[in-house]
Amino acid sequence: MTGEAAVAAAGSTDIDSDRLGALFDAHHQRLYRLARRLSRNADDARDLVQETFLRAARAIASVPRQSPQDEAWLVRVLVNLCRDRWRQSETRRRLDSATPTIVESSAIDPESAAIARSVVWRALATLDPRRRAVIVMHELDGEPVDAIARLLGVTAVTVRWHLSRGRRQLAEIIRGEGGEP
Repeated sequence: MTGEAAVAAAGSTDIDSDRLGALFDAHHQRLYRLARRLSRNADDARDLVQETFLRAARAIASVPRQSPQDEAWLVRVLVNLCRDRWRQSETRRRLDSATPTIVESSAIDPESAAIARSVVWRALATLDPRRRAVIVMHELDGEPVDAIARLLGVTAVTVRWHLSRGRRQLAEIIRGEGGEP
């Protein structure tokens, strides 16, 4: 990189950070009020606003330069983040409501728990490697979708697709092996 290119790159970083600061000053209060209405508590609302501005910082060139459009862009990002959280919490709620049954039966009968684990691991082994990796990283290791996407070099949408298809496949395989519903 030539000296002029380095100066230009450094200058654009300063301009980008100034622009991000101006966006924050202009819109953070309105975004917080919206996030507060969409989330359960103030901490979640602050997290949503913070994540919105982190997304803006990562893609500052995508943020429109005009005032009404830049706010609309930020609002759309915030709403999408909120929807993602709702989906995650709904999935966790469904999984948590199913977990006590499994835990209760495994507490009563360790043999049944061992068989269930064996069935799940055999079912996982039948998935293609990428889908299996996504399921294991997300469901067993607790990795967030974005981290898995970066690690595998795919988009977050692809990771969500693999999760959805993998869960469906696992359920079909387990139902087939389990015999009884």
